Amino acid sequence: DRPAFILWPEKPLQRQPQPWIFYAPTLSGYPDEHEKWMHQQFLEAGVAVAGIDVGEGYGSPRSRELFTAFYDEVTTKRAFAAKPCMLGRSRGGLWVTSWACANPDKVAGIAGIYPVFDLRTYPKLPNAAPAYELTATELETRPAEHNPIEQVGVLAEAKVPVLFIHGDQDKVVPLKENSAEFAARYRKAGAEDLVKLIVAEGQGHNYWEGFFRCRELVDFAIARARAGAE
Repeated sequence: DRPAFILWPEKPLQRQPQPWIFYAPTLSGYPDEHEKWMHQQFLEAGVAVAGIDVGEGYGSPRSRELFTAFYDEVTTKRAFAAKPCMLGRSRGGLWVTSWACANPDKVAGIAGIYPVFDLRTYPKLPNAAPAYELTATELETRPAEHNPIEQVGVLAEAKVPVLFIHGDQDKVVPLKENSAEFAARYRKAGAEDLVKLIVAEGQGHNYWEGFFRCRELVDFAIARARAGAE
C-alpha cells in the first residue's frame, strides 16, 4: 500500500466519468501551498486532482506499476475518466511522462511546470539508477528503454497535446535539455501543433508566482481533463 490523495470538486460539480488531473510528484512535501491556487481552479471547474506517492521513483518501471495500480483503482472504483490530464512539477515530469509513454491511450494531455524529462540532467544517472534497479552505466546504455526524453515520439505519434512553462535561467532542470528538447522532438515528428512551450524569461527553478498561476496552463489542463472524460 502507498499513500495517495484525491481532491474532489464539490458535489454539484462532480461528474461521471469524473475529469481529473494526475499529479506528480506526490511526496511528503508535495503538492504544497504553491499549487493551492491552481488546484482550486481545477476543483471549481469540476476537475478532480489526484496522485500517488511512489517515492523517488524517477519514472522507473516500479513507479509506473504503482501509477497503473492507482489509475486502475480510481477509474474502476471511483468513476474517474479513462483519460486524465497529466501534470508534472519539476521531477514529477519524469513520473508522468514515463507513465504516459507506456500508456499513451490513457492520457488526454500533459502539462508541466519546469518539468524534468531527461534523467541525465536531473537527478543524474548515478542517483536515478537505484530506482531503476540498474547501475548508472546500464541506465546510460539503455536510454531508449528508460529515459523519458528518448520516448516522446510515442506521445507525438499518439497525438497527445502538451503544454509546459519553464524558466530560461533554470540551472536545476535546464530548459534546453528538457522542455525545449521535448518540444523540438514533437516538431520533428510533425506534431508542432500539439506542443506549446511558454518560456519564463529571467526565471530559474523557483517559486515565482507566474509558474503556479499560469492561466494558460490551467486552462489547458482543464480542457484536456474534460476532453478525457468525453
